[in-house]
Formats: sequence, structure tokens, C-alpha cells
Amino acid sequence: MDTTVPGIRFDSRGECNFCRLHDKMDAQFPLGHEGEEITRRWTEKIRRHGRGKKYDCVLGISGGRDSSYTLWYVKKVLGLNPIAVHFNDGFGNPVAGENMIKACRKMDVELRTITSDWRESKDLKIAFLKASTPDLEEGTDVGIATALYGVAAKEKVKYIIIGQSFRTEGIAPLSWNYLDGKYLKAVHKQLGTVPLRPWKPDDPGFNLGIREMFYYSIVRGIRTIPLLYYHPYVRKDVDALLEAELDWKNPGAHYFDDLYQALMTNLYRTKFGIDRRLFNYSALVRSGQMPREEALERIKSTYSIEDPKVIDLCIKRLGLTREHYDSIVSAPPKSFRDYPNSYNLIRAFRIPIWLMSKLSIIPGSAYDKYFNCGE
Repeated sequence: MDTTVPGIRFDSRGECNFCRLHDKMDAQFPLGHEGEEITRRWTEKIRRHGRGKKYDCVLGISGGRDSSYTLWYVKKVLGLNPIAVHFNDGFGNPVAGENMIKACRKMDVELRTITSDWRESKDLKIAFLKASTPDLEEGTDVGIATALYGVAAKEKVKYIIIGQSFRTEGIAPLSWNYLDGKYLKAVHKQLGTVPLRPWKPDDPGFNLGIREMFYYSIVRGIRTIPLLYYHPYVRKDVDALLEAELDWKNPGAHYFDDLYQALMTNLYRTKFGIDRRLFNYSALVRSGQMPREEALERIKSTYSIEDPKVIDLCIKRLGLTREHYDSIVSAPPKSFRDYPNSYNLIRAFRIPIWLMSKLSIIPGSAYDKYFNCGE
């Protein structure tokens, strides 16, 4: 991590606040015997609440390494009975799609794909290109979350399991990835053209503001559990397991279960000066899964995900000519602060958000995302 990362601060020892955050989370979400005991307690709660029901938890899946492993771990190791939920906005990698189908078939898990209205999702992507902020996949990020909450509400399931680990993923700086339902609607209102369908509890669409989160987390009592936070998940060691157990194929790169990542990664680098590998690789370095020297060497070259053919495919799928696309993305960079959002309100409720994250009423990393990853 270097000074291109917004909000980074180094102390007299040269240690940055993101490293201190990692150490704090390492203590908050322990591994070893203590992590196993926490996982056992969560597993018992999930199983007890799901007794007599068709499913005991909802699990998000993309066909990438992390979510595929989480499916295997939850079903085969923990013995839970999940429903796998995939959000499809029209840019899925076919390799990842095949991975999901094969994995769910082999694990005897139902796969439910929530397909967005193509007009809405395409319009949101173009609106955020016009907004000129780094939050290029705000619609998909919100869509994934609402798909999980919507299925949980529909099936009366109380627990959502996410397949992410801060030890392998890190947490993105706030101004590189700001998630806020009010912000999404503000950008859409200014720059979108297709009306978004209204919110329904079991069909939320792209609606996930403070009101909707209150409904799902407080009224319905739905909890989001990051089980990999308590599990010694080593990314490089699982490929052989997934290939043997699930006939899994590598989609080509981390994040490449979504083809739109090729376009986004290119824009991050060329327009915003952002290299997301900084926080991804730093997490792997901190957790001992990648030597720092290797990470520094890797970021010297352009990330392989920036495939020109895939970028052209994404532009075409958006219904834009290359000239129109270039004219849109040539606008000066902005940030989420240039549009109406809920950030000040979130800051005002710092203590309740901290408490809710401690109680797993909201995702455990939510507090750190908004308060410890830059301003």
C-alpha cells in the first residue's frame, strides 16, 4: 500500500492504518481453536433456525474461487443446507457460470439465479460511467446484496453466508468503492433514463437504502455471516481441491467471474490512477500468503484482466459505440461526494453502526469500511 491510496496514514515505524485495521480484525475474527468454536456456534444457530425448513441459509455464489470454496465448505464440511443465489446482470463469465452449475449439482444444492431487468442494469452501468466516479459497478454491488436479502426474505431464512475473507481480499478504501443506496438513486435520477422498479421485500431490485436495510436486518432479523473470517482459507491451496471435488475451472483471474471487471480495471488505471491489486495483494502479504517482493513485482505490469477484446465486448453489450464510450469516460474524475448520499448520516450513527456490526446485525466489516478506510 502506498500514498496513491486515499486516506492512508503511516506512523513513525512506517506502519499504515490499513495494516493496523488488519491486526484489529485478526483479533476480532480469530482462527485456530477459537475460530473453530465460533464457527461451531454459528453452525448450530443456523441449523437450529432452519430445522423443518427447505433451506437453513442463503449463500451468494459467482463461480469464482472464493464463493465456490465457500459452497463446498458450508455444505460438505459444516453440513448446512444452503440455497445458492447468483445475481446475473448480463456480464457473467461463461466459465464461472459452468462452475456454478457443476458445483451446485455435485453438492446437491439448489441454484437460484436472480436475473436483473437488462434495461435497468445496463442503464445503471452507463449512468455511473457518466457520473465519472470510481464506483463503476455500484448497480451490481447493490444488486448482489438485494438478491441475497430478497431470497432470504422470500424463503424466511435468517442467515446469509458470504464467501469473502479480509485475509485474502482486504477492504477497499472508501473512496475507491463506496456503497450507498441513496447515492445509487441520486446518480440514476441525474444520469439514468430507465425507471427503476419499486422495492418489494422479496423482489428488491436495486433498492437498498437505510430504510430497506432496517427492514431486512431489524424487522426480519436477517444476519450476514462471513464464515471464512474464522477459517484458515489459503487461496492458492484450494484450486486442486475445487478441481477434484467440483470440476472447477479457473475463470482466468481474480474478479474475472464478471467480464465487466475488464472494462472497470482499465478505467481504474487509465482514468482514476487506481490499482485495486494494492489492497488485494497487501491482504495476502499481511496474512503470509504472498511475499511482499512478489506483490511489488506483480504491480509493475498491467493486470492481465484488461483484455482489449473483453473490453470491446463490454462496450458493445452496453449498446455504445467506441466513440460514444470514449466521449463519456473522458469527463474529469469525480467522487461519491459530488452526488447526494447518506455518508453524513452514516457518520452521525457511528456508535449504533459499531454496535450492530459487533452483534452481526449488519456485516462485520461494515463499520470498518465506513470509518477506518479513509474519508
